Amino acid sequence: MTNEQKLRVIFAESLGIDEGQITDELTYNSIPEWDSIAHMALVSEIDDQFDTMLDTDDVLDMSTFAKAKEILTKYDVEF
Repeated sequence: MTNEQKLRVIFAESLGIDEGQITDELTYNSIPEWDSIAHMALVSEIDDQFDTMLDTDDVLDMSTFAKAKEILTKYDVEF
C-alpha cells in the first residue's frame, strides 16, 4: 500500500466516508462528516499511522486532502 492509499484509508475511516469521496480538493467543513471533532480524530490517526507528531500550525493548516499530503512531506513521508 502506498502512502497515498494509506492516507485515503485514514481519511475514509476517520471521517466515516467512502474512499471515492476523497479527492485532493476535499476540504475541511465541505462535507458534514469533516467537522472539528472529526478533524482531531483524523489528526490523531495520521500521527499514529505515520509515526508523526503534527505541530499545531500544521493541524490548523490541514484544510484539504492535498494539504495533508503536503504537510506530511515535511515529516519525511513520501507521496
